[in-house]
Amino acid sequence: MIVDRIAAQQAALRALYRRHVAPGDAYALVDFPDHANVGDSAIWLGEVTLLRALTGRDPDYVSTWHDFDEAAFRQACPGGTLFLHGGGNLGDIWPHHQRFRETVLATIDDRPVVQLPQSIHFRSSAEADRFAMLASAHPDFTLYVRDARSLQFAQQRFACETQLAPDSAYALGPQPRGTADCEVLMLLRTDDESVGYALPAPEQATIVDWLDDGPDVPSGSDPAARHAQAANRVARGLRLLSRGRVLVTDRLHGHILADLLGVPHVALDNDYGKLAAYLDAWPPATVIARATTPAEALLVAERP
Repeated sequence: MIVDRIAAQQAALRALYRRHVAPGDAYALVDFPDHANVGDSAIWLGEVTLLRALTGRDPDYVSTWHDFDEAAFRQACPGGTLFLHGGGNLGDIWPHHQRFRETVLATIDDRPVVQLPQSIHFRSSAEADRFAMLASAHPDFTLYVRDARSLQFAQQRFACETQLAPDSAYALGPQPRGTADCEVLMLLRTDDESVGYALPAPEQATIVDWLDDGPDVPSGSDPAARHAQAANRVARGLRLLSRGRVLVTDRLHGHILADLLGVPHVALDNDYGKLAAYLDAWPPATVIARATTPAEALLVAERP
């Protein structure tokens, strides 16, 4: 059953997080996704949901990659674990996030640092070696990864504790689905991980991405404002995914949020196989097929 599969991933996440925090513990959560991509906000909300449930408190310190202040962090959170936001940016496709991660490992070496579940992809071996050096040099670094390919890469290249884990967005649990207003919704990447698929004609499907914020995203940089921003973006994504009777997507969190909504969907992939790798590690009940092109996916999606 769908709920059983979701519950299993939630249980795995709780066990993972419980290794690092207990009731009342202080902690920091950094690399807030200060951008419109719904998937990263879903991960953030899942992370905060778990950390709040286990500690009974909000993060003592929150930052983006670009406004991290070591002195402010140490003042706000003089003890406790520093958690790095999970996602799909451990590698060299998204260099700002990777350089920030490396800076944290190089400078915050007097307390535990935990990288929450990530997918790993390096196009440059030299960049992988650079991260390997920093990961092995840190005295207390734990790395969680979302798929077997990332796990194998990390175990071969990085001298740190590494473990397979689900994506933290599953901590959000099942979500109420809105009313569909189209037959086939295609949520397809338009960013640096896009394959560049040939798209069907507009009359065959509603084609969208989710990289633009609505006009009502709250402002601010304190933890409460950041939480409200993430919640606003996830709500937008859930409304969007509810529109289709069937979804076709090459976005991992298109899949994950569709799974939480109970929306049947056909899975494509990004340019390095991130979605397929996750599906192999954590098979869902709501994926009705995998496809290699939108045209192939459309044929499956249109079946009664």
